[in-house]
Amino acid sequence: MPETTVAGSAAANGEITAETVQHLAGLARIALTDDEVASLTSELDSILTSIAKVSEVASDDVPATSHPIPLNNVMRPDEIADVLTREQALANAPESTDGMFRVSSILGEEQ
Repeated sequence: MPETTVAGSAAANGEITAETVQHLAGLARIALTDDEVASLTSELDSILTSIAKVSEVASDDVPATSHPIPLNNVMRPDEIADVLTREQALANAPESTDGMFRVSSILGEEQ
């Protein structure tokens, strides 16, 4: 019976074979040359080996992480400060109307 998963075939013999790559290419309906099959076989085998190495050290006592260094948002307090007046904000605008920036229409919409 043909194998239908990469994990099943990889677990059976510990490596990705050219037949596995050709099978996956057939499932994805991708035409691959012999050179591409050889290249992908090597690359996928390397990826599988790396995953196996990580799986060896990953255990229940090792917490899952998304980043090696804890990240915290740096937030500043909201404080009222001097702000531009409407006239100052619009002073260098190419066009303004009724105290607002005027921009050209987008996607054929009229303003």
